[in-house]
Amino acid sequence: MKFITIGELLLRLSPPNYEKIRTTSSFLVHFGGAEANVAVSLANLGVDSTYFTVLPNNSLGKAAYAYLKANDVHASRIIFDGERIGTYYLEEGVAVRASQVIYDRKYSAFAEYDYTDTDLEAILKGYDWLHLSGITPALSANCRVLLEKSLVVAKRLNMTVSFDTNYRAKLWDWDEAKDVLSTYMPYVDILIGIEPLHLYKDGKDIKEGLSMQPSFKDMNRVFRELDAQFHFKCIARTVRFTHSSNNNSLMAFMHTDGETYESKTFNFDIVDRVGGGDAFSSGLIFALMKKMEPQTAINFAVASSVMKHSIRGDTNIADEASITRLMNNTFDIQR
Repeated sequence: MKFITIGELLLRLSPPNYEKIRTTSSFLVHFGGAEANVAVSLANLGVDSTYFTVLPNNSLGKAAYAYLKANDVHASRIIFDGERIGTYYLEEGVAVRASQVIYDRKYSAFAEYDYTDTDLEAILKGYDWLHLSGITPALSANCRVLLEKSLVVAKRLNMTVSFDTNYRAKLWDWDEAKDVLSTYMPYVDILIGIEPLHLYKDGKDIKEGLSMQPSFKDMNRVFRELDAQFHFKCIARTVRFTHSSNNNSLMAFMHTDGETYESKTFNFDIVDRVGGGDAFSSGLIFALMKKMEPQTAINFAVASSVMKHSIRGDTNIADEASITRLMNNTFDIQR
């Protein structure tokens, strides 16, 4: 199965050793971005994976391109144009101090590019699966044009479309995000995350009052209402329990074929939290591509996310065997 995703590739700068930005004298460099993280993770799982973005035609853009190629992601669809690469600064949390992100993404090559005449059919033709996220339409009006055109073309080409809602409060307003993202749902087959979306029944938002750590009963109810309104093939979301900045627990729920499934719960220490949600997305997409049984699929997706938390950088570069061992609680050294 051939996979393609569209989004902004980001340069990440973070102080070493949990230093604060205001006191550091150096930064560690990584490349990432929600959709790029999924593409790289799937490529490392053996999926034929392609990434479309716009990068500046300079050394930073070329370095980002080389990062994708080094991870076996096809990058022939990338456009080189503009002057800036999207950047963010990560101050990693430790113990009781939470992580902090500072975005420097305005006027990036990806956000500023005019996609009006971009031939999305030529870009997407020949692929089976398209993955998008709610981050892209938050970046600019041009990016909304890109995403809307991509969804229409993908449906015309009979592609499977997965969508991670991926709300970022520092990029746009909650109500605006809800209005925009809800219009995309008729095009989506696999929904990852359920906020922010309009979902009303008898004039009331059925998600209102839903806990961040919901019960199976409550999650099943919301999933069924979502399914009744949009007819998704699969809906999934993670549930995180934050014990400290360096120790979390994670589980997930998934709804498919009229049934809701609850994953096992993992407790783990954190090396790098960024990209955990993208690793869940890639794990779920891989499991669905492989037609794993639903209970196995959701356990694999959560294990993929947990594995990412042990890897420095934005991306889960683990292979299928490593994730499966974690899913089965096998931690012996591999000789």
